[in-house]
Amino acid sequence: MDIVRDILARKGSEIVSVAPTDTVLKAARLMNDRGIGSVLVLEGGKLAGIFTERDVLRRVVAEQRDPSTALVRDVMTTSLITCQPETPIEECAAVMTGRRIRHLPVLGPDGLCGVVTSGDVLAYQLADREATIKYLNSYIYDVR
Repeated sequence: MDIVRDILARKGSEIVSVAPTDTVLKAARLMNDRGIGSVLVLEGGKLAGIFTERDVLRRVVAEQRDPSTALVRDVMTTSLITCQPETPIEECAAVMTGRRIRHLPVLGPDGLCGVVTSGDVLAYQLADREATIKYLNSYIYDVR
């Protein structure tokens, strides 16, 4: 069974984060520069929340807040849904689909391990399916 640890091993476990006292503008620029849809919000080295593209739309743009003065702590998502390194990938996919979220922070016994996105899950599943198809084709056509 494939688990979240397998995705992190393949993609890496870099954690891109901001502080709760950073401005929305700083967080949005970081997300834009890195080509990512979320940043984790760390306070004292611990996970305090997540700031996503949806937060920008719903809590900044829709409420006409000034991103250069609005603080991340005032608009971040604090009711976090997380997973563990041992969580099955299929379970992550089900949680993301069911809860309509795209980013899952990964918490291990020693704390934060990384983030798994819906794109990561899809890419992993696709690569797994392609490997299975390649194996089956080899088995069917090469064994005679």
